[in-house]
Amino acid sequence: MKSSPGRGFTRSFGLIALATSLLAIVGCTPEEGDEKRTDAAKPKVALIMKSLANEFFVTMAAAAEDHQEQHQAEYGLIVNGIKNESDLAQQVALVDQMIGVGVDAIVIAPADSKALVPALARARKGGIHVVNIDNRLDSDVLAEYDLAIPFIGPNNRKGAREAAAFALGQLPEGANVVILEGVTTAQNAIERRMGFEDAVAASGANLVTMQSAAWDQTKAADVTAAILVRHPNVQLILAANDNMALGAASAVSFADLDHDVAIVGFDNISAVHPLLKDGRILATVEQYGDQFAVNGIELAIEMIKGQSELVDRETPLVVVSRADLEDPNEQSTTQ
Repeated sequence: MKSSPGRGFTRSFGLIALATSLLAIVGCTPEEGDEKRTDAAKPKVALIMKSLANEFFVTMAAAAEDHQEQHQAEYGLIVNGIKNESDLAQQVALVDQMIGVGVDAIVIAPADSKALVPALARARKGGIHVVNIDNRLDSDVLAEYDLAIPFIGPNNRKGAREAAAFALGQLPEGANVVILEGVTTAQNAIERRMGFEDAVAASGANLVTMQSAAWDQTKAADVTAAILVRHPNVQLILAANDNMALGAASAVSFADLDHDVAIVGFDNISAVHPLLKDGRILATVEQYGDQFAVNGIELAIEMIKGQSELVDRETPLVVVSRADLEDPNEQSTTQ
């Protein structure tokens, strides 16, 4: 797969500031949180994300805020998220809060593909439009609740498969591989695992072990350190997001190994760029997550106006390597 330019660093400090402010409002009631320009004269859209400790979702929030600033007369926006990727109860509570507020639409990146469906069913029963972004809701559970909720996001399996194939193509045949999974009940984690497995099987590599680090950098460092003690011959770590890739890279740097370990991530957050440039991370996947929220909001507005069919929309992705960051013509995807 042809690589494409990665993100620049121009917004790093702004994203850190935004992350700090968003984390301060996580779990607040709408009166306490970030309720922006939601007067009764225009529709209210709630954006509910996963962990705001993850740069990927901070970038997503920034893009949503920018879009609302440019369309202030069109809709009001409430932005919120959870403190960590596994806090399902908090995300369910946020959905219920938005039902109580009486928003017109909810755009959600669910932390779990199954557990959020009952809450979203309550929202739909209350006449609230729902758009699913980033992590696809489980189709079987949606069917149980007789729900049709459109999804906006990439083909995660394809992206993971192509990133893994890129890395495996630079390693000897039969390389020893580790897979770090995300939250195992999340559909995007399942699809990325399957994509990694596809590439490993196609290349004839040896899958040494597969463990979940729940999207978390610290947990990934601990899990990787333990794996390297048991399997010091690991040559490639396939991490289902960049946070876990960063954790894996930290563990590798402290391990007493006599060989390099290649690492692949997913998300193309700016924090991985220094490691891409110095070779500690071999590749990541740009999925243009900053546009997920924007696309979701635009679809939600169309649904409120009765102008859209409930159809899924697949978004692009591309493998990013050091060569892309060295391209003098690269353009930041977050500008």
